[in-house]
Amino acid sequence: MNAPTGTFWPVGTVYGCLLNFRREWQHMGERMARAPHQAPPRAPVLYVKTANTWSASGAGIALPAGSDAVLVGASVAMVLGPRHWVSGADQTMPSVGAYVLVNDLELPGTTYFRPPVRSRCVDGFLGLGAHGVAPDQAADPAQFVLEVRINGDLRQTIRFDDLVRDAATLLRDVDGFMSLRAGDLLLLGCEADRPLARAGDHVEIAMAGRAAFGVLSNTLLAGPALEAA
Repeated sequence: MNAPTGTFWPVGTVYGCLLNFRREWQHMGERMARAPHQAPPRAPVLYVKTANTWSASGAGIALPAGSDAVLVGASVAMVLGPRHWVSGADQTMPSVGAYVLVNDLELPGTTYFRPPVRSRCVDGFLGLGAHGVAPDQAADPAQFVLEVRINGDLRQTIRFDDLVRDAATLLRDVDGFMSLRAGDLLLLGCEADRPLARAGDHVEIAMAGRAAFGVLSNTLLAGPALEAA
């Protein structure tokens, strides 16, 4: 898939992460102890945002037929760089080459107890910031604060000091059971109580106090009408 001119575009695999915000974990509560899993997860819970989901900042994103709303999943992705040797350990770890804003859209009404392919891998369902920001310009990820606006109204503020696994811990834990490569993206997760947006809405995601990130913006479009049976 070719990158649109003048925009950030992944060159590796894009991994999302569930249950990495404390309020999201608390929201699930005792349901995580039910069948089929019987206990909360001990490792990061991942899914893939396939290449058909990628949308450039400024692009329109069409809702699928029969859907009138979508959950806005504002987050930040680590763009992984080359692997490096870890001091004092006989192993390598991927470096973080940049951070980029993302909008991890999802159809509402889904469950954590099924693979989220049908709800999260819809065409266009990952808005991507216009460019990556180097770590020395981005500052500590624990200080990230995202603001989500829909049609100009502030609808959500997300603080990344509330993660179950901070950026470095998430990267280490994921790389502990699967080899991440330069160019892969690893999302830090989405907060609970994500706002709903509908066809015609304009969604903007910005990093408070970090102008280098710019603004990730996408307009939601009505999908094709369902055919009569």
